[in-house]
Amino acid sequence: MTTTTTEEKDRVYPIVSPENLSLEVKDPVNPKALEQARSILEELRTIKNTTTTNGTTKQQQLSKSVQSDNLRVVAQRLGDITEGGDILISKEKCQKAFEDLSVEDRTSLINIHDRVQRFANAQRASVQNMEMDIPGGKAGHTVSPCRAAGCYAPGGRYPLPSSVIMTAVTARAAGCEIVILATPRPVPITLAAAHISGADIILAVGGAQAIATMAYGLKDDDNDDVVKVPPCDVIVGPGNQWVTAAKSIVQGYCGIDMLAGPSEVLVICDDTASADVVASDLIAQAEHDVVARSIVVTTCAKMELDINIAVRQQLSTLPEPNRSTAMAAMKQSFAVICKNVEECVVISDIIAPEHLEIHTRNAWEVGMSCLNYGGIFIGQGAAEVLGDYGAGPNHTLPTGGTGRYTGGLSVFDFLRIRTYMKIHSTEQCQEMVKDTVRMARLEGLEGHARAAEQRLEQKNTNKEEGEDDK
Repeated sequence: MTTTTTEEKDRVYPIVSPENLSLEVKDPVNPKALEQARSILEELRTIKNTTTTNGTTKQQQLSKSVQSDNLRVVAQRLGDITEGGDILISKEKCQKAFEDLSVEDRTSLINIHDRVQRFANAQRASVQNMEMDIPGGKAGHTVSPCRAAGCYAPGGRYPLPSSVIMTAVTARAAGCEIVILATPRPVPITLAAAHISGADIILAVGGAQAIATMAYGLKDDDNDDVVKVPPCDVIVGPGNQWVTAAKSIVQGYCGIDMLAGPSEVLVICDDTASADVVASDLIAQAEHDVVARSIVVTTCAKMELDINIAVRQQLSTLPEPNRSTAMAAMKQSFAVICKNVEECVVISDIIAPEHLEIHTRNAWEVGMSCLNYGGIFIGQGAAEVLGDYGAGPNHTLPTGGTGRYTGGLSVFDFLRIRTYMKIHSTEQCQEMVKDTVRMARLEGLEGHARAAEQRLEQKNTNKEEGEDDK
C-alpha cells in the first residue's frame, strides 16, 4: 500500500512520467464554435427581402460582403456594441485616447511600440528581391506586401493593447497599404495602441463577426459604392474559439496566420533554477485562461516540489478573478521529472510548446538543442512576459504542438514572395528544353512535351525552312 505525503496532497498540478507522454496535437477548432461561427457568417451576408426580376421575394441571397444592418444586429446581440453604438471608431477618437494617457502610460506604450517596430523592420530587411542565372536567362523572386491586412486583438475580460501593437505594427512594417483593426468593446488603452500603431480602420466588434467583416469587407447598405471596410488579403491575431473557428472558415478566401488554441508555457529547469521565479512564470501563463497549460520539465525532483509549493503560495495572494482562472488552468498542467537535460529536451520537443523557457546551466546550449517551440526564452532573465509586452519578437505564437512545423507571427505573414523566369537566349536553354520534353513524356503529358518542343531550335529551324520552300 502506498502512502500519500502532505506535499503530494497539496499539489497544485500532478507529475506525469516521461513514458506516458506522446505527441499531442489538438484540433484548435471547437466543433460547436465552428457551427455557430458558420451560422453567424451566413447571417451577416444574407440580403433580406430581395425582389427578383419576376416580382418574387428571395430571402436567402448571399452578398459578397457583410451587410451593415446585419452586422449591427449581430454586434448588438452578442454584446459588442450597445444599441446605437459605433461599429467603426474614428482615428480622432483613438488619438484623443492616446493623448489622454498619463505620461508614464504613454511612455511605456511608445517604448513597446518602438521595440516591436525595430524587430519587425529588421525582419523585413532580412528578405530581399533575388535574381540568378539560369540556362539562357534569369530567374528570381520579388518580395511585396499584401494590400490590406486585418488584425484582431482580444477584448473582453482582459483587453490586450499589446496584441494591437504586435499585429498592426508588424503589418505596417511589412508595407501593407491598409491596416484594419478589429477589437470588441475597446477601452481607452486599446484605442491608444491603435493610434500609435497606425491602424487605418478600427472595427469595434469581435468574434466571428469581426473575422467575417475583415474577410468579406463591409459596404454601405444604401450605397454599394461606399466601402466602409475593404476585404482583407490576410487576417492575423489571437482570439477566442469563435475567432479561431471563423478563421478556419475564411482561410483560403483570404490568408490567416494560424489557428491558435489555448496558451501554454513549458519550463526546462535543473537544480540551479529559482523555484519562485519559475512558479511566477507558470502562474503568469495560467491566468490567461482556464484551459491554459503550464508545464515543468526538470532533472531535479526537489526543484519540482519547491516549484509546486511556490505556485501554491503565490496563488494565495493573486487577486480574483485571476486566482480562480489560474487555479483551474493548473488542474490540467503537469510536471515531468527526467533523468538528464537531454531527456528534458526530448520531452519538450514532443510537446512543442507555444512558449519555452530554459532555466539551466549552459542555458544557451540547451535552448539551441531544442527543435520544436513557438518562441524560446533563454536564461532566468528572459521572462516570457517580457516577450508578451514588447521585447521585440512577436507574442502571437503557434500552440497545440503546431510549433513542429510553423512559427510565430512575423512580417513574412504579410509578404508575397513571387518567382519569375525570363529567357533571352533560346540557344543557351536548349538542354533545359530537351529535359522538359523528355520529363513531360515520362509523365504522360504530351501537351506539355509539345509546348516545350515549340522552343527547340531544330523545330523552329525546320519550320522556317519549310516556309521558305513554299
